Amino acid sequence: MADTEELWIPLVDEPIGSIVERIEKENADIAALVESPHRLLAFRTFAYIRCGILLGQLLFDNDVRAYDGSETWVDALLRDPAHHAALTAEVKAVAEEIAADPQYAAEGPLGPDVEARERFRAFAREHLGS
Repeated sequence: MADTEELWIPLVDEPIGSIVERIEKENADIAALVESPHRLLAFRTFAYIRCGILLGQLLFDNDVRAYDGSETWVDALLRDPAHHAALTAEVKAVAEEIAADPQYAAEGPLGPDVEARERFRAFAREHLGS
């Protein structure tokens, strides 16, 4: 397995990356499932792929207005709450599958744990007077 410094987490500017990011922000439980560097890399890779496939299926199965410059076909599909729910379910499924993979069981979280954060806050309050 590669060192943390060797990890490359893709920066995606396209709709799929922003959709996955939005779903992550809307669902805090997803972040908790994929909090190590390798889990995060695997999660984002497979979430992007599976959301792309699902969006393609939704486009095929649903009529979308011709592009008039106002919104993309992805935005048009996401206006439907059922489509948003389907994408959310897909992203959660990926996170749960990655979290259950024994390959990542020994990895620690990406950042400090709750106890370390609280120790830092106590230290800062004590030494910085806040």
